[in-house]
Amino acid sequence: MEDRTNARAGTLAAQASTAFDSVAAGGLMCLMSMSSIQFGAALSSSAIATYGSAGASWLRLAFAAIILAIVVRPRMSSYSRTQWASALALGATTALMTMSFFSAIERIPLGLAVAIDFLGPLTVATIGYGFGRRLVWPLVAALGVLALAHDGEGWVGDPLGVLFAFGAGTGWAVYIVLTKRIGASFKGLEGLAMSLMIAAQVATPFGFAGAVPKLDAFGLIEMAGLAILVPLLPYALELIALRRMPTASFGILMSLEPAIGALAGFVILAQPMTLLQMAGTALVVAASAGATFSARQ
Repeated sequence: MEDRTNARAGTLAAQASTAFDSVAAGGLMCLMSMSSIQFGAALSSSAIATYGSAGASWLRLAFAAIILAIVVRPRMSSYSRTQWASALALGATTALMTMSFFSAIERIPLGLAVAIDFLGPLTVATIGYGFGRRLVWPLVAALGVLALAHDGEGWVGDPLGVLFAFGAGTGWAVYIVLTKRIGASFKGLEGLAMSLMIAAQVATPFGFAGAVPKLDAFGLIEMAGLAILVPLLPYALELIALRRMPTASFGILMSLEPAIGALAGFVILAQPMTLLQMAGTALVVAASAGATFSARQ
């Protein structure tokens, strides 16, 4: 009996150790994904300056779509009308969200743009789990955004950039809802491949004319690299991370994204932050983490 008890205890300890290692690996992948997204956005500043926000968005989406289509090889002729409708909706949303976000970071600091953008999924999470006391978290995040928008001397950025950031946040909120739907309709990464191909086509009228005449060999290599950095690498990392860790833990880690965005803006774009703006970033992170914790109760 004692040997059996010891063996069971050893098995439980081994399972706990394996689970911890799995969550730790998932957490690392999640952090890598967020870093890839935010530093990829910061590194896109030169591409935005060269091709414009719409042109840079179109090039990144086009390269991402081509790469993923080659890897996944979606079976387009076998998809139903419902699957096509889901892919069209997600693709159009992805294109508009990407162009809006690039237009925002062209005009306002990256940390502020990411914080405003993050209000979208935060609001979805709050509404999804009911109103009541959870409404406090979007309000806390809004206070954080206001703090981020003031550098101690005046308001930063321009109103159009803020408007684009809110547009990107709205797109992100819709993107979350549509992604859940398309995930149930397609196998593997086929839905993502289809939506990216559609996103590239939706962005073509806005970005093609401004980007193609300026594109050279270096530009092709640069945009292919940016497409891998965002969105291909983050999507793959997040997919693997979610298989290794609980959704709640994933959501809490994702709350760090505004802080990583501010760090990327400081390191890559030399966008300094005042103590007030750092406090604003902390409020947005705290609001996201608080909303995730509330969802577990």
